[in-house]
Amino acid sequence: MGLDQWLYAKKYASDSEFLGAERKALYRKLKDAIGDDAKYQGGFLKSMSVEMEVAYWRKANAIHAWFVENCQGGEDDCRTSHVTREQLENLMNVCKEVRDDHDKADDLLPTRSGFFFGSTDYDEYYFTDIKNTIKQLKKVLALDNTWEFYYASSW
Repeated sequence: MGLDQWLYAKKYASDSEFLGAERKALYRKLKDAIGDDAKYQGGFLKSMSVEMEVAYWRKANAIHAWFVENCQGGEDDCRTSHVTREQLENLMNVCKEVRDDHDKADDLLPTRSGFFFGSTDYDEYYFTDIKNTIKQLKKVLALDNTWEFYYASSW
C-alpha cells in the first residue's frame, strides 16, 4: 500500500502506407504475434498500439507532485495523463539541478504529503529518487520520436 508511479511509452502501428515503413513493419510483427484471425466487428484489424512500462517509482512523492502540477493541471486523482517529451526533458533538467545543488530541492522539486506517500524529508531517500529519475528518463528520452508517453499513479 502506498504511492506507486509508472511511466508508459505507447506506439501506434498501422498497415497504412502514409505512416511509413517502420510503423507498417511493427504492425505486421504485432499482427503475426496475435494471429491472422484477429478481427473487430466484422472487419480485420488495420491498426493497433503497443505499450510498455518504461519507468517506475515507489513513494517518490516529489516526482509525483511534479507530474501532478506539470502534466495533470494540479488534479491529483490517480488518472493516466499524457506527458510530452519536452515535459520529460524539463523534469530531467530539474532533477539534475537539484542533484547538483541540494539547496534547490524545496524550491524546484518540493515533496508532497499524502496517503502513504512516504517521507517528506529532503534526505538520502529523496536524493536517491532524484538520481533514479535521471537514470530512467535518460533511457526513456533515447526512444525515437514515434513514442508517446503517459504517467499513471495509484495509492
